Amino acid sequence: MAAGFEKEIKTNGESIVKRLLQVLFQIVLFAVLLFVSAGRLTWTWAWIYLGTFILNVTVNAFVLPKDLIEERGKTKENVKKWDRVIMTLNIIPALGLLVVAGLDYRFGWSPMLVEWIPVVSLVVMILGNAFFTWAMISNHYFSTAVRIQIDRSHQVATGGPYNYIRHPGYVGFIIINLATPLVLGSLWALIPGAIMAVLFIIRTALEDSTLQKELEGYKEYAEKVKYRLIPGIW
Repeated sequence: MAAGFEKEIKTNGESIVKRLLQVLFQIVLFAVLLFVSAGRLTWTWAWIYLGTFILNVTVNAFVLPKDLIEERGKTKENVKKWDRVIMTLNIIPALGLLVVAGLDYRFGWSPMLVEWIPVVSLVVMILGNAFFTWAMISNHYFSTAVRIQIDRSHQVATGGPYNYIRHPGYVGFIIINLATPLVLGSLWALIPGAIMAVLFIIRTALEDSTLQKELEGYKEYAEKVKYRLIPGIW
């Protein structure tokens, strides 16, 4: 009994460390993609973007439940095959957005944006991050993969933003990825941002269908909270 408990603690600790390393790798990768494609380090808005990203993940490290961080860092079981396909495809526009923005900065493909657009976009991006974090805090089963978490006694999340829409995390994510190109001053980077938005709308539809079929209580929840992403529309 004690040995099993100690093994569980060790596994959970390894999951947290793994998640921290994933985030650190992501930060370094983002920086490399931005500055190598831009061909210089003197890109103010890229530094602002990275600083905002680092601040956001730092806040999340303090406010997110420990078990959620463990879930997001561990190797997943029973992940839906279609979700693996979508998230693999998503890697291309996710990294492409930063590369396109960097090349745009280097070669000046986009017209110079008026000063208030990156500023307003930064505020929108921060609000998107805050909404995403609110969704994670409100849902202890907020995973990086679509799966029924039998190992964690998966239950329907109904608090916080889940009172109003069924997939608030995806709303926050879409907002972030549509605002980021404008923060970086690139109209061309809106193309991969839009591709990611489409992929996550598809993911929303497939995940919602899966939850209604496989998660106890979700169908009743869906009857009360009518909309997936946008109140009054869908």
